[in-house]
Amino acid sequence: MKAWQMQQSGDPWEQLQIAEVTLPSPERGSVRIRVEATDLNFADILQCQGSYQVKLEPPFTPGMNAAGTVIDAGPDSPFSPGDRIIGPSLIGYGGYAQEAMIVDEQAYLLPEGVDATSVAGMYVTYGTAWFALHHRGHLEPGETILVLAGAGGVGSAAIQMARAHGAMVIAAAGGPDKLQLCRDLGADHVIDYKTENLYEAVKSITDGRGVDVVYDPVGGEYFDTARRLLAWEGRLLVVGFASGAIPQAPANHVLVKNYSVVGVHMGGYRERDPAVLRRCYAELFDQLAEGAIKPFISEVIGFDDLPAAMQRLATRQTTGRIVWDPAR
Repeated sequence: MKAWQMQQSGDPWEQLQIAEVTLPSPERGSVRIRVEATDLNFADILQCQGSYQVKLEPPFTPGMNAAGTVIDAGPDSPFSPGDRIIGPSLIGYGGYAQEAMIVDEQAYLLPEGVDATSVAGMYVTYGTAWFALHHRGHLEPGETILVLAGAGGVGSAAIQMARAHGAMVIAAAGGPDKLQLCRDLGADHVIDYKTENLYEAVKSITDGRGVDVVYDPVGGEYFDTARRLLAWEGRLLVVGFASGAIPQAPANHVLVKNYSVVGVHMGGYRERDPAVLRRCYAELFDQLAEGAIKPFISEVIGFDDLPAAMQRLATRQTTGRIVWDPAR
């Protein structure tokens, strides 16, 4: 079968190559699926570059997650051929291929009547938002949240979920098209990074008080601005570093304003507390099947379009979620 592979670490839009690959028979704890949809994640880019927390030795097929139909299952697997599932890929045998290996104990059956594209589009982003807002950030109805990179994948999910939870949402993004998207997703207020001063705009919106929660998948310079916008006992949710720069929080400022800097590493729960993950996805899949949440998927791309799409994602030229369909 065909797969995209990294023969050496580097930028995936330069180093990805199509290869003919034969997957091994599934061992205990894994299943082999025919891939129907795989989401594009910034973490996949970092892994290809060799700068992610989990480092892979080339050659490997990237794609941390995949949705599809089980072809073969290892001994005592909870899944059988024909089951449609989504889950994290086995290291080295990722989702950017016609077939992938999935860790079965961390996978979930797709909701009845829901297509793989929709599930792939919400799997990481809405899972991240659920953990950030509810499990780690303890967002309460009536509180005010600032969502950075609101037009991106994790940002757009956070806007929808925070608004549905009864919070007032301030979304920051760059450019009029992205601002309109944030409005369409339910943001109460929008701020343009490119033309407005983020600090002054948030202070004006909140009458000088600041915000209860900051959802930050960007890092870099915006982290420093965002921490100064936190109200007393606020929570700064560290979701990622799309800017490429890892910021620092001065402890004296944390102490004086009595706020919390909270890490959001959803993947860490797979080994440490899988019960929380099961609760997260049980709630999200119910909401998806009921139409209560609707992931914003800006593009569904075909097999050959992966490298260019990853470059657009890396340079922040995308909105919402990009999903890869190997059959296209």
